[in-house]
Amino acid sequence: MHIEKTHIEGLLVIQPTVFGDHRGYFMESFNEAVFQSRGLPTDFVQDNQSLSNKGILRGLHFQAPPYAQGKLVRVIKGAVLDVALDIRAHSPTYGQHFALELNESNKTMLWIPPGFAHGFATLADETIFFYKCTALYDKTSEGGVLWNDPALGINWGISNPVLSDKDMLLPRLADFKTPFNR
Repeated sequence: MHIEKTHIEGLLVIQPTVFGDHRGYFMESFNEAVFQSRGLPTDFVQDNQSLSNKGILRGLHFQAPPYAQGKLVRVIKGAVLDVALDIRAHSPTYGQHFALELNESNKTMLWIPPGFAHGFATLADETIFFYKCTALYDKTSEGGVLWNDPALGINWGISNPVLSDKDMLLPRLADFKTPFNR
């Protein structure tokens, strides 16, 4: 497993070792001992999976403390542009984002620690997106930032995405008060 730092502290790109042959492939997407040895969390308490067709955009979402979630995300089938936005008040990269294509071929994963808003845009039909979370879902702690806020400068790679009603009403970063003050 290869782990690469990004320009945003704590956000990591994880490339699992993939063993392939004429039968297909095998890979470990999570190994407690390996994660511990690399300083990554191992206290995952919930797994989530979604199915979306091309052109769907989900995000940018987070859960506020004390229910803040770290997420280990990956694509099982299809492709997404995955985006993590730093919303930690005292971070030197507050308001900056990192975007990466995750797909079934590259098998790349992204570790998104608490303190980030997260979203993805599907680039292929029947995309299956999977993520492990370090905290259980709590509806009362949900929050988000508007996906197309011009101040963020995110190029989602799709035009006219399909969004939920909730995602269309999220605040812009300038109107947002982060709950991540540490």
